[in-house]
Amino acid sequence: MEELARQYLNWELIRQSLPGIARAFATNLSVMVAAELCVLAWALVLALLRGLPGRAGVPLRWLAIAYIDFFRALPALVVIFLVGFGLPQTGLPLFRGLSLYQLAVLALTLVYGAYVAEVYRAGIESVHASQVAAARSLGLSRAKTMRFVVLPQAVRRVIPPLLNDFIGLQKDTALIGVLGVVEGFRQAQIVAGQRFNASPYVGLALCFLVITLPLTRITDYLIARGQRRTVGGRA
Repeated sequence: MEELARQYLNWELIRQSLPGIARAFATNLSVMVAAELCVLAWALVLALLRGLPGRAGVPLRWLAIAYIDFFRALPALVVIFLVGFGLPQTGLPLFRGLSLYQLAVLALTLVYGAYVAEVYRAGIESVHASQVAAARSLGLSRAKTMRFVVLPQAVRRVIPPLLNDFIGLQKDTALIGVLGVVEGFRQAQIVAGQRFNASPYVGLALCFLVITLPLTRITDYLIARGQRRTVGGRA
């Protein structure tokens, strides 16, 4: 037991390494925010493409479905490797000048865009068809009906599952260290390797807990509030 505590709970080492880990963890947070903003926009595009009506929309619908199925089937780590180490080698001008940070954001956007697109789609499909029919009867076009009637209701309904996905995204930022980005996990790994002690990982875990636990409680609150509204109670 004493050896276990020495290996994981060396508080002096945690105190010494935590400032450097926290500074590196700021990279995790900035990647999370940048990727979240990209994911919100990209996933909405995918969800709208998947819901295109009519025969003319069939090719785009199938492309969106193929994209979503493909990236949901791949581990995030594999996509990070494919994007981070593969795209720069293609020589394409679009990707040649991207930094490791930008490639990390792109990889996470590709992965989580597929998941969040399905969340958006569930929200859109949860809006009753009578809402669409009423809007169309008032003379709104299909695009305006989606923009002003369906999407505002859908987005409100999917905020809790969106937060759940973003909790997962925040944790997966620890994977970008494989590209050589010095983020929280990479910094903890460096210190742990130098001292042959796992306590720096505990310091990193504390950093993630400080961010993840409040998001979890907010998600639980929003889910409970939504349930109260559903049964007619007060929010």
